[in-house]
Amino acid sequence: MAHPSLEGRVVLITGGSRGLGREMALALAQAGCHVAITGSTASDALYQTQANLGPPALALVADVTDARACAKAVEDTVQAFGRIDVLINNAGLGMRAISETFNTVPTKFWEADASAWTRIIDTNVNGPFLMAQAVVPQMLAQGFGKIINISTSDITMIRNGYSPYGPTKAFLEAASRVWAADLAGTGVDVNVLLPGGATDTDLLPPSPNKKGADGNLLSPDIMRAPTLWLCSDASNGITGARYIARLWDDANPDAVRSDTREKPRIM
Repeated sequence: MAHPSLEGRVVLITGGSRGLGREMALALAQAGCHVAITGSTASDALYQTQANLGPPALALVADVTDARACAKAVEDTVQAFGRIDVLINNAGLGMRAISETFNTVPTKFWEADASAWTRIIDTNVNGPFLMAQAVVPQMLAQGFGKIINISTSDITMIRNGYSPYGPTKAFLEAASRVWAADLAGTGVDVNVLLPGGATDTDLLPPSPNKKGADGNLLSPDIMRAPTLWLCSDASNGITGARYIARLWDDANPDAVRSDTREKPRIM
């Protein structure tokens, strides 16, 4: 095994039924982790992914905007596996909530539906906070834990027509740096991981010519290798860092963190 420390490690992934979350879950399950995935609603995708993960994978219906649902997801995972070692805050709501043509006809911020705007903020900003708030106490009690917040590229944070999705990820990265400082010396690390470009997920509208704003489209499995490393003991003690999956080098993770084409550290 590339990362033997992953055997039996307990990982809770929000938004794990499809896209990036599904790929990370599959990679971790194959590496020997006990994986729990959440979906905002009961769906065929949620339970199909659970089946693909194999036992003892756990599928939980939990809306990350609901504090009680987050607490229940943590409680159910601990009850099933005895602890939680890693939280991956992956659940997110993109610009399709605002417009199905956002990537070809940008919506000006004042034109956005206020309820859709609020749902994106609740999911992408409050969701990671509520999940981290629910899981950190037991991580502190065990003196070990990892929180991995899934972000986006710098340019997306300020791209025309990507508000509020882009700014919510800017918030998440700033918050990640604060959380890392708050948890310094506790054994709980907080880091950011992003694909490094648009990926072939449901965040983009379906199209025979689906591609990102830069004309490229990454496979969601690009997240696998860095996720395994970040969840393993190889990353113990590394906190407040930002990693770009597109540039990942298993032999030299620090090269990814310090790449000058995107900011080398959170904010």
